[in-house]
Amino acid sequence: MKGWIILALLAGALYYLYTKTDKLDAPIAAAQDIVHKIQHKLDSMTGTQIIKIDKKVAQARQDILERLSSTELAEFNKIPLTTDAIADFKEQYCGPNATKHPVFSRDNLLYICDNL
Repeated sequence: MKGWIILALLAGALYYLYTKTDKLDAPIAAAQDIVHKIQHKLDSMTGTQIIKIDKKVAQARQDILERLSSTELAEFNKIPLTTDAIADFKEQYCGPNATKHPVFSRDNLLYICDNL
């Protein structure tokens, strides 16, 4: 019974320190920094899959570049080949409710959407 009371008092004290003071800000920041370092380390250890994806995008880019006209090529080079940028491009210009691209022809736009 006394163990539960001590645990409740300890939890209450921690809650007070966390919500009403800035005493735990430094330890929390240090713990978050350690978690970020661990995540970075894990990401760097499992980087082979990322390399495979980048090679696939690079090969798709080469195939697309061979099809495009000079104006389409200049427009395509403005698109960064990151995962987020490709997803944004596909969301805006690919799919049934997509808007028509001002530079790419319909066939080239479909080819880009299919291969990126």
